[in-house]
Formats: sequence, C-alpha cells, structure tokens
Amino acid sequence: MAHDTAAHDDAHAHHPTAKTYLWTALFLTIVTIVEISAYYIKPWEQSAIYVPSMIFMSAVKFAVVCAVYMHLKYDNKLFRNLFVGPLVIAIVTCVGLLFLFGKVAIRISSGQ
Repeated sequence: MAHDTAAHDDAHAHHPTAKTYLWTALFLTIVTIVEISAYYIKPWEQSAIYVPSMIFMSAVKFAVVCAVYMHLKYDNKLFRNLFVGPLVIAIVTCVGLLFLFGKVAIRISSGQ
C-alpha cells in the first residue's frame, strides 16, 4: 500500500497548482484584452504589423493553453512530441499554401 501512495504522490507532484492556473488565467486575460483593444487603436489596426501581431498573440495563447491546461508541459516527452510534431507540419503546410495561393486570393478579392 505504501508503494501505491508514493507513486500517486509522485504522479501529482508534476501537475500545476491552483496558483499556476490562476496566473495562467490572468496572463490569458491580459493578452485577450490587448488583442481586443488593438482593434480600437486605429494606427495599430491600420498598420502592417496588425495581422502578424494578432497571429503571434493567438499562437502564444494557444501554446500556454496547451502547455498548462492540457498538461503537455508536465507530460511525458513522447506525448508532447506526438502533439507538437503534427502541429508544426500543419503550420508549415498552411503557410506554404498561403504563399502558393496568395496571388489568387488577391485577384479574387479585387474582382479581376
């Protein structure tokens, strides 16, 4: 029985505490407020960095949610690699398709 208790304590030693969840929620809230307020700051919204900054902030929030709330930060490296590997392939594929069909999207939107 003592062996089971030790294994149970060891398994829960690497999981986040309530304090970690609260700090994570606060961080995600602040980033979300920045994202929403960026829409109302016209110079930022009309600049060339608007879309890349929105994508970057969304990616940061996605990574934090996956790391903390999905426990990928605390899981075995195999599970992390099984998640991150296909994600990287999907991102590279999407970016490649954006570059490949970028001119088509511009032509369609301009009505030519």
